[in-house]
Amino acid sequence: MSRTNTFTSAARMTGLLVTLLFEGCSVGPKYRAPTPALAPFHNQVNASVNNGAAPAPLDQWWTGFNDPMLVKIVRRALDQNLDLAATLARVNQARAAAAGAGARLYPTGELDASATAERQSLQGNLGTIASTVPTFRRNIHEYTIGPAASWEIDLAGGLRRNAAGARDEVQAAEAESMGTRIIVAADAADAYLQIRGYQARLAIAQNQIATDQHLLQLVQNRVAAGAATGREIAQAEALLSQARSTVPLLRLSLEKQLNRLDVLMGAQPGTYAHELQDIAAIPSIPAIPAQEPTNVLRRRPDIIAAERRLAASNERIGVAVANYYPKISLAGVLGFDSLNSGSLFSASGFQPAAVAGLRWRLFDFGRVDAEVKQAQGANAQALVNYRQAVLRAAEDVENALASLSETQEYVAQLQTEVQALTKARDLSQQAYRAGSITLTDVLDADRQLLVAQDQLDANRADVARAAVVVFRAFGGGWQSPI
Repeated sequence: MSRTNTFTSAARMTGLLVTLLFEGCSVGPKYRAPTPALAPFHNQVNASVNNGAAPAPLDQWWTGFNDPMLVKIVRRALDQNLDLAATLARVNQARAAAAGAGARLYPTGELDASATAERQSLQGNLGTIASTVPTFRRNIHEYTIGPAASWEIDLAGGLRRNAAGARDEVQAAEAESMGTRIIVAADAADAYLQIRGYQARLAIAQNQIATDQHLLQLVQNRVAAGAATGREIAQAEALLSQARSTVPLLRLSLEKQLNRLDVLMGAQPGTYAHELQDIAAIPSIPAIPAQEPTNVLRRRPDIIAAERRLAASNERIGVAVANYYPKISLAGVLGFDSLNSGSLFSASGFQPAAVAGLRWRLFDFGRVDAEVKQAQGANAQALVNYRQAVLRAAEDVENALASLSETQEYVAQLQTEVQALTKARDLSQQAYRAGSITLTDVLDADRQLLVAQDQLDANRADVARAAVVVFRAFGGGWQSPI
């Protein structure tokens, strides 16, 4: 081989060695994000929901209800909720951990300085020997100062893999924080809608009480005229008591939701209850955009977090595999050492040092093998968790859409029932005044109407709550990447 070829080969080997030492390689499996295939949702948004209206924006779906108080409450909850504040703190922790993992890729430098004063013992090993030397000094002062630097070369890519895994954990924490935001917004809206529902039911109960009081007075007048009996008065009083008995339970349920809403807004129960004293109608649900499974997979923070944790577990395999390879470290000190402070920074006091270290786990009785298998097992578990998150997300969407559709159908039937029972109640009262039917018929008609009206208002609130569940299942409530 010629001298030129030898020189070229040596240059290539040197370049390869430099690249290996200073850029390193990356061992372990390369991450590939899973691509789950989901069929289109078999439940769809009911066409009667949209009525040609523009769909509400998913990132601020609560504005689509056209209820200023609802918008105010949700925004306040997002600003003040303590669970959401805790998740943001966890995100900051994850970011700090990632910054620390990334910093390990670079050299560290420090400045060390010391001043030592020592009085040598004459009875120790050194003192008994050195004390016979004419230049022996029992009192010693030593001064050292100098910068030091060290660097672990990421030969097998373990440090880079660890830093990448930490960044994946940050993204998972951020996704979980957005998931909490979705929950807080949905829970605040749910509490508000229940409050409006209980207020409507209380209004129905008060109207029913007034109607039953009027009926009782009618019966009493008929008894005074000799056209009715005391038994009919007892029946009318029982019906009035039944209507009154519904009020305490409705008030209790209303109070619980008011307290729940205050806690969601990060306040002591009772803080904002006065803002909801004025009764308002249950808001109509907004138009809901149809969603494909792909959009849901990209929007749902729980799926995003599961995928990022899967990526982090893949990086940890690389961290474990990197332990099969040697670890090289470099350290250097440019220091000064002197027994006299006056000559500390002199040329004779200059004391540099350089150290190159090698650490290689050649014989560890299978500990690296066990660490790699453990990392691979964690990765397999993370993959299963991701697949399960996808299936649960699809389940949430299907259940939410089915619940909205069926609740709407139920409300439509209840409206027809209430209209018919209202007409029947009015006709029965007219017939009772005319003496053509007994009071029992009037009481039955009145009782059936009370139950149907209460169910109607309860389910009107449930329809709006079902729409909130749909928005939550879609992953609405945050600025997603899509």
